[in-house]
Amino acid sequence: MLFGKGQITQLPEVLARYGKNVLMVYGGGSIKKSGIYDTVHELLNDFTITELSGVEPNPHHTTVQRGADLCKKNKIDVILAVGGGSVIDCSKVVAAAANYKGEAWDLVIHPERIDKVLPIVTILTLAATGSEMNKGAVITNTDSQLKLGTGNWNMIPKTSILDPTYLYTLPAIQTAAGAADIMSHVIEGYFKKTDDAFVQDRFAEGILQTVLKYTPIALENPTDYPARANLMWASSMALNGLLGAGKEGAWSCHPIEHELSAYYDVTHGIGLAILTPRWMRYALNETTVDKFCDYARNVWHMEDNANKFELANEAIDATENFFREIGIPMSLKEVGINDSKFEVMAEKAVRYGGLANSYVPLDKQAVLKILNACR
Repeated sequence: MLFGKGQITQLPEVLARYGKNVLMVYGGGSIKKSGIYDTVHELLNDFTITELSGVEPNPHHTTVQRGADLCKKNKIDVILAVGGGSVIDCSKVVAAAANYKGEAWDLVIHPERIDKVLPIVTILTLAATGSEMNKGAVITNTDSQLKLGTGNWNMIPKTSILDPTYLYTLPAIQTAAGAADIMSHVIEGYFKKTDDAFVQDRFAEGILQTVLKYTPIALENPTDYPARANLMWASSMALNGLLGAGKEGAWSCHPIEHELSAYYDVTHGIGLAILTPRWMRYALNETTVDKFCDYARNVWHMEDNANKFELANEAIDATENFFREIGIPMSLKEVGINDSKFEVMAEKAVRYGGLANSYVPLDKQAVLKILNACR
């Protein structure tokens, strides 16, 4: 992890460890407006660069396949992912598929087939997914409308360059959605059945407090370096495996949100923000109330209340209000989603998401109840 302003100057040295033929992967062109694109090309004038552009916010399997084909055709040595989590996720599966004889999508549904992976270097331009410091990737199959995760230890980026100034030009909604994504990653691991994971839970609460403190500052002043730096580091720490270490069970909101993204291409962090408070209200019961009270006291600094459920609900309300205050729409209707596909989305979330093993086990009817609460 090369963290701080100007770290991109180390890029030639980093890439040279792996070879001179580079596949540069990026999204819709914002890196050209910000100047990062030109900087990369100036620094890599001694390298041969092939480009994979146009990576979607929910990367499509066809784009991954296109990248894998480019790697094979151009004998790529190393992949340079310049962007946010979608670009990095796409790059990871491209890197795995570059040495695979079958279709790239096979490696999403059969991660056990992943073997040799091209080295990946990232330049992060969005604080959200944590993909710059983990082995996971999520890809959308637009033919079957499936959004699934895959992963392999060989897919962890070799080096990630994190310059907080690259977040200065982000649209406000991307900053907000990224904050919600970070919080969701922490919340998914925080609310687990494993008891006495004291260290992990204190780490989690600290990262949540970081996001609550610095997101409004970054929105008010987009060029506030400490705010951008803390959010960028929080993104990496939230999903590098540290917070969830030793905690068993499936995540709760992500499998449901993956269905929203698969069918409606909604921004991942926005979908998570809409779902999370509604899932919390569903999950609150006699067994879970003490954990929600910890969340209230240690994250929101709320004072103890004689009624545990009142305290827990205050924290849930605060979570929803925070998302609303940073500009995230808080209903599915606001992002163009109606109830016409609730049945199929609920069924697929349970089938592919392992929701029977989540913090509060969820079946199809439970998912439907949560989705209806989001309308």
